[in-house]
Amino acid sequence: MTVGQWLGQARPAADVDLLESPVEPAVAGRRTGQPLEAPGRRAAGPDRLDRWREELAWPFLVYGSTRLALIALAVVCDVAFGSVVPRLSISHEFGNWDGWWYIRVATLGYPTQVSHAQTTLGFFPLYSMVMWLVSHLLLSSYMVGGLVVSLVGGFVATVLVQRLATDWWGPEVARKAVLVFCLFPGSVVFTMDYSEGLLIPLVVGTMLALHHRRWLLAGVLAGLATGIGPDALTVVAMCGAASLVQFWRYGWRDSEARRSLVAPLLAPAGAVAFALFLKIWTGSFFASLVAQRYGWHESTSLLAIPNQLVGLAREITSPAHLAAINLNNIVALLGTAFLVVGLRWLWRDRRTLPLEVWVYVAAMTLLMVTSAHVPPNPRLLITAFPVVLILAKWVHGRAWRNLVFVTAASLIGLSALTYVGSVLRP
Repeated sequence: MTVGQWLGQARPAADVDLLESPVEPAVAGRRTGQPLEAPGRRAAGPDRLDRWREELAWPFLVYGSTRLALIALAVVCDVAFGSVVPRLSISHEFGNWDGWWYIRVATLGYPTQVSHAQTTLGFFPLYSMVMWLVSHLLLSSYMVGGLVVSLVGGFVATVLVQRLATDWWGPEVARKAVLVFCLFPGSVVFTMDYSEGLLIPLVVGTMLALHHRRWLLAGVLAGLATGIGPDALTVVAMCGAASLVQFWRYGWRDSEARRSLVAPLLAPAGAVAFALFLKIWTGSFFASLVAQRYGWHESTSLLAIPNQLVGLAREITSPAHLAAINLNNIVALLGTAFLVVGLRWLWRDRRTLPLEVWVYVAAMTLLMVTSAHVPPNPRLLITAFPVVLILAKWVHGRAWRNLVFVTAASLIGLSALTYVGSVLRP
């Protein structure tokens, strides 16, 4: 494949590569002179309510049943281990790990000075802000408010995942994509006070908006996403790639290409707003990065995955350390293997997926494999959701049934370890 083909030069319709995406009616009409079809209208078909009901039924069934299963698992863990695990309760399970930090942001806010300790400065604000709002609307605790945000956000993400997969691969594969998305172990974050319950639907929505060249909507969703966490900055690159494609195809004189700049310009708005707040509040634009670097010892290294492999080998081969094997290292290495397989299968589908999808996945992959503290675990893998959804495209028959069983069992097993104690991060 030549550079020209990758950047959208004219070619036969059958030869569709990473940059291909459906042409909007307005664009198609402008290029060909054909009458335009009003956006959102169809010439024939069931009414809108019936379409919505049909579209929501399968995600509601799959997502609802898996969430009920995880809530029941939390109850079982509380009954089984509540008497032996200190402070264990259902609320503790749903707010375990980073969840309590987001609750602290909602209740205490941020310190007024840069700190090298573990403080709320290490967490971006938007998820906690929405948690605060929902808890006050429901007259509930912050834990319940955050859980509601995650549960609703997870359902929205599931519906949007089905839409994306339908655009890419058709309705049959899209139904499988919904199933693997909801059963993937990382989906436990939709049943916890974790910011991915808000981040992932915004990222999926951004990708869907870019796919249909709705630039303003994409920019607004991306701008909200970057107010949730530093990993959301990957959407800035995604929006930039989609805009670059428009300029390459049609040139800078094209009005549609110029409108596409709205997305990458708005995309960093959330992170920029947080940095400005930190400058005013603490005196430093980088107070959050300082807290992550020194409080949580977060760093990046090209040797992050090999270092974890070496550490695990030492634990396994040393009798003195055998009882203290870090399960997070095992999950990280398994996640790395899964990531390699997912990327390979995505490459097999490179003529279907647009360039912005690849840019997003590449950026997320770089973050995962170079992070010393947050490697390719299930939470980050589901955030890089195309590497999960691709399983629905290429796994069939008996292998698919086995995959569904393994992912469901992994979801239950790993979620139980995440809910109880402090041995496995989500």
